Amino acid sequence: MLGTLALVGAPNSGKSTIFNRIVGERRSIVMDTPGVTRDRIYGKATWLTKEFTVIDTGGIEVKNATFQTEIRAQAEIAIDEADVIVFVADGKRGLSADDRMVAKMLYSSKKPVVLAVNKIDSLSEIADAGEFYSLGLGDPIAVSGAHGIGIGDLLDKAVGLLPKKEEKPYQNAVTFCLIGVPNVGKSSLANALVGDPRSIVSPVSGTTRDSIDTPFERNGDHYVVIDTAGLLKRGKIYEAVDKYAALRALKAIDRSEVAVLLLDATKGLVEQDKHVVGYAVEEGKAVVVAINKWDVGKHLPEDEKEFRQKIATGMKFLDYASVCFISALTGRGIDNLLRYVKKAHESFNRRIPTGILNDLVREAQAYNPTPDFNHGRLKIYYASQVAVEPPTFVMFCNNPEFAHFSYTRYLENKLREAYDFEGSPIRIIYRLRK
Repeated sequence: MLGTLALVGAPNSGKSTIFNRIVGERRSIVMDTPGVTRDRIYGKATWLTKEFTVIDTGGIEVKNATFQTEIRAQAEIAIDEADVIVFVADGKRGLSADDRMVAKMLYSSKKPVVLAVNKIDSLSEIADAGEFYSLGLGDPIAVSGAHGIGIGDLLDKAVGLLPKKEEKPYQNAVTFCLIGVPNVGKSSLANALVGDPRSIVSPVSGTTRDSIDTPFERNGDHYVVIDTAGLLKRGKIYEAVDKYAALRALKAIDRSEVAVLLLDATKGLVEQDKHVVGYAVEEGKAVVVAINKWDVGKHLPEDEKEFRQKIATGMKFLDYASVCFISALTGRGIDNLLRYVKKAHESFNRRIPTGILNDLVREAQAYNPTPDFNHGRLKIYYASQVAVEPPTFVMFCNNPEFAHFSYTRYLENKLREAYDFEGSPIRIIYRLRK
């Protein structure tokens, strides 16, 4: 499980600039106009070999500015989700009433806080950070997000406060999460999975603040299902559930091997489904698609075929995923779903012997020679599988820039034809043979 760092502070204090500096890309919009960032923005970063999640939030201010209620709600959610909070203040503007209000919010959070005084662009301005001692949040760290000054010191302190990476808690079980838009039946399915008399149920709640892990046994196989739960209100204002359902599933996906995307048969494929499963795809997780509420109304065999076609058309990036039709209410298809989850997990951990892999790649090149691309023709000399979860293959070649995406797709298809990787993505990397 990755640790989480949240950047909070008053408007125009430079949070987004620091966020972009940490994650290494311009993902947050950076402007001099206060209030540009309204929603939470997530990114991943690595510092001193430690990988963690970073959240950028909108500026919090005392006055009732446009969208301030929504911005404050987003910041409260980020504070709840974070393991460590970086309070970004504006060193050029000096200590403000907004800073004092943010500090008051952080006192009650009981979370570790690192105070970063931004826009300290030269040694002569370091003294400007001194007045922020009065906030009572420890020693302020002078930084310049624009120039990268002090960012290393900031990360040294903040990352040092993150929790240590946990070992996989369930070594001999298939860990999968249930993801999907609200009211699609995730909790009902979780109950159906573990509520059967054949199941041994041992609920462990609170593993994360927004999900519940439940180990169970079914037909002699061991599983852990992670049901993503909504955030508790605790008297605070939170966002509309539909809009941010995907964000609440992020940590559950991080800790899973297989993601089960639940669709509502009565509504069909909706745009939010693509956003929800997109993160699982980006993280390289195995995926199973389950169509819930198939008991509602009458369905003919051709209806299943039509629904599969809609998924194939609407989510072409998920062509490797298994699709099954279930009813969490009646229990229909539950055993079939678990078979698909188990199969996806096996594919996710499958290895191909090096000798057989190289024979396969040589035959693929002989049958379909590589095309001319970028003023050259790719030649693969040697192949090696370097990882599982997901299966990752390195192709040592004459020049990686000669690799056309269509040929990569062709190699992936050949690997899938030779070995069953149903449910799991495959990664192919090209490296120059030295």
